[in-house]
Amino acid sequence: MRARDRLIVALDGDWTLDVLASVAQTFAGEAGMAKLGKRNFTRHGPEAARRLQALGLPVFLDLKYHDIPNTVAEASQQAAALGVRMFTVHAAGGRKMLAATRVALDAWSQKSGQPAPKAVAVTVLTSLADADLAETGVQGTTAEQVKRLAALAQAAGMDGVVASAKEVALIRRTCGSDFIVVTPGIRPAFEAAADDQARVMTPREAVRAGADYLVVGRPVLRAADPAQAARAIAAEIEGP
Repeated sequence: MRARDRLIVALDGDWTLDVLASVAQTFAGEAGMAKLGKRNFTRHGPEAARRLQALGLPVFLDLKYHDIPNTVAEASQQAAALGVRMFTVHAAGGRKMLAATRVALDAWSQKSGQPAPKAVAVTVLTSLADADLAETGVQGTTAEQVKRLAALAQAAGMDGVVASAKEVALIRRTCGSDFIVVTPGIRPAFEAAADDQARVMTPREAVRAGADYLVVGRPVLRAADPAQAARAIAAEIEGP
């Protein structure tokens, strides 16, 4: 995989649909996917995904579905019909929810004759640390919870997981090399601030650890030249 194809740009600004498309245009050819999250999907709906895809920028739909199995299964089919390349569910939704999502996607693919999008399960949000999990009643460390949920997601048929780069090596040992790992909380060398992320890593470190895709938002969106910032991240990934 080319270095730039590993980059997922998080388009999380408070924008009109036209501005969203304009910002996305900057990264067409510079990134592998654009992350469309709750803010802009709630504001603009499915049309936001269509506009991004019309620019030739595949969509990573990050709505983190978490509901009863039938509801998430039906939502996954709608994501597939929308044409997104990859989307998220919450691993904490449990085995039945995850398995129902897999069955629904396979059924959609067989009926449509098209490949289904990749379904990746969120393990532990990168904003959470051990103390935060303890407050919710989760026993053990963040790493232990990530390992537990990654194994569950794989067993239920998910294509991969979303996890901090700090846990990538652990996931690789647990789930093998063919399981997709998407890593938020990436901070390139030219952007030292961690913002609200508790577990961060540089692009080069994350890929060396075994990450497949890197989600980067503010470091490129805030840059004076966002396209150049995306190219700089690709260069970091490739290394010397």
